This record gives sequence, structure tokens and C-alpha cells, in this order.
Amino acid sequence: MKRNIWLDGMMGLIVGDALGDPVQFMSRETIARRAAGPVKGMETGGVYHMPEGTWTDDSSMALATLDSIRKKGEVDPEDIMRGFVCWYEEGGYTPFGEAFDMGTTCSLAIEKFEREGDPMTCGGTSERSNGNGSLMRIMPACLYAYERKLPAADAIKTVHVIGGLTHNHLRAKIACGLYYFCVKEILDGEGSPEERLQKGLDAGFSFYEEDIASRVELSYYGRLRDLAEFAAVPEEGIRSTGYVVDSLEAAVWSLIRTENFRDCLLTAVNLGDDADSVGAIAGGLAALYYGYDGIPGEWLAVIRRREWIEELCRMEN
Repeated sequence: MKRNIWLDGMMGLIVGDALGDPVQFMSRETIARRAAGPVKGMETGGVYHMPEGTWTDDSSMALATLDSIRKKGEVDPEDIMRGFVCWYEEGGYTPFGEAFDMGTTCSLAIEKFEREGDPMTCGGTSERSNGNGSLMRIMPACLYAYERKLPAADAIKTVHVIGGLTHNHLRAKIACGLYYFCVKEILDGEGSPEERLQKGLDAGFSFYEEDIASRVELSYYGRLRDLAEFAAVPEEGIRSTGYVVDSLEAAVWSLIRTENFRDCLLTAVNLGDDADSVGAIAGGLAALYYGYDGIPGEWLAVIRRREWIEELCRMEN
């Protein structure tokens, strides 16, 4: 049977999001001290008091992007923004028909699009527009570029446009671009997660170093140049905040320090802080490596609206 990379990547993202939601905004020390201890599986509760298997804005915005690609057969920025409006205003692409956990930068971009109607200018461009709100939802754009075998320049242009709908600062767009190169090498490469990610990141750094402006922003991602060295960084040296550089680092670190999907995701969400987004970012990459069958069945079983999500992933475009 032909592998469905959309099912792998999207379900990995959504499972990671749902696994991390109950401990979102908790420090790793608080998580460790809980009566239940560190996260071991799907839980209820959290700041939004949701049942187990509930996914958040990360998955909603990724699903809106996926749905647009499936319907249009191409990446259409305006249509994707309309999907974000549907989520934001009407509760579309949510587990229970109501949007929650909206990031400020994403909210501002959606509201600007509603006022002005231009998807290319609604994303934030300030230094503060470098949260992880584009990286957490960029998987469908990466898979679209990969599946169509777009040349690197075209692939990165596509990823930058879709990431830039909400986060239009170059640093955030580079994070999405590096993620694309990781996705591509995980799917095409051989060897361990560390070996594949290293090749992907090497390709990404080489691509961006061709542009003078990008070289400055690349300096923020310097710890990802040598993953053998980065893997040795202790947990206390890993930040899991909503800053896009921290989130990408935490996701990569979780994947290269573990040997299966379960351990990768538990490592990621138990870092705490922006646990749902780090879980989503790590989960997408981990599921592309380990496959859908590598996701624990008991985690999949409680994912809200699972049948609808999986049907959307199986649709042809």
C-alpha cells in the first residue's frame, strides 16, 4: 500500500498538539511535581479544561490549510485566510465548534485580512512577530511542495508565503523553510532521525546563505548546525517557549534524543511551557519518520473528530 504522507504528518501534528494541551503554560518543574507526575499519555484538563484528545489552534489552522489545498488543488493564500477566518469567527476546524487558544499574532493577522482583504500584507513583520504560530501549522504547505517535487526556490517561496500569512518576519519564515528541508530529508533520506535532520538542515542553511538578509537571521538558528553537539545539550539548556527559534530547537532535540514516536512526544510535551505547539511541531516530523503505525493506538483512539480528519488526509487533490 502506498504511504500516505498527509495522514502521517497531520496525525502526528494533531496527536502532539492534543498530548501537550493539558500541560500548556506549565513549567517543566510544575509538570514533574504534579500528583500525576510527568505526562504519560492523553489527559483531560489543562487551562482550557478540555477532554482528552482535544486539539487546539495549531491543528485547527493546519486543518484549514489542508482543506483549502484539497479543495483548490493548489496553495491559494486568500482561500487559506478565509479558512482561518472561518476558524476564528465561526469555530470551523475545531473539535467542538468553538475556537480557543488563539495566538495574538495570528488573531491580528486574521482581523487585518478581514478589514483589508489582502493575504499578502496581513502577517506581522515586527520583531515580536516571531512566535511559533506559523511553524506549528506549516506542515500542509511542506507536504504540498514535497509531493509536487517543487524546486527548492519554489518550495521555499510557497512555504514563506503560507507562513507569512500570519508571521511575515524573515526569522519566522526561515524557521518554516528549515522545517520544509527537514520534512523533505526525513521522507527522502536514510538513516536515523539525527542523520536525516542534519542533512535537511545542512541543505536549508546552504539555501539561505545565498541571500545576504537571510544570513543575519540564520545566526539565530546556529545551535542546529551540528546536531551531534546539539543532542548533547542537557534538558535545562532547551527552551520550550512560544518563540519560534526555541520551538524548533525543542522539537528537533526531542526527536534526535529518542528512538520512537511515543518517547519523542513525551519528551517534547514534558518540556512544558508552549507544550502543545512544541508537541505539534515535533509530532509532525516524528510521524513522518516513524509512520502512522508508529503513533500509539490509544492516543489515536481519543482524538476528537478523528474520522473526519483522516478522511480529509485521504482525499485526492
